[in-house]
Amino acid sequence: MAINYNLSKVYALSDNDPEFVTQIITLFVTEVPQDLKQIELGIKSKDHKQAYAYAHKIKPTLDLLGMTMAYEEILQVEAWTRAEGKRKEIDATFDSIQDQVEKAIKEIKKDFEV
Repeated sequence: MAINYNLSKVYALSDNDPEFVTQIITLFVTEVPQDLKQIELGIKSKDHKQAYAYAHKIKPTLDLLGMTMAYEEILQVEAWTRAEGKRKEIDATFDSIQDQVEKAIKEIKKDFEV
């Protein structure tokens, strides 16, 4: 049962095509953790362009999977990169995103056996 994600937008977009839904969640499970690592590296090294590029890349996926809070927080990461802010300002926000994604992935793997 989906608590940390919501597939209603995915089902609506795909006209309830289960194969499409499986492709989307598989991409989420395999790519988003790697993208989060790149954001984290960008934050730690103050490479704002790198952090922005990967934050921007995962933003639509978070929205598509109904992860509203993570989506709002990734917008904060994007704003932080544009302002080239100090690292400590964004660490808690990034940790929250990472935690939400980990919970969603764990749940998706359980629900879909991907």
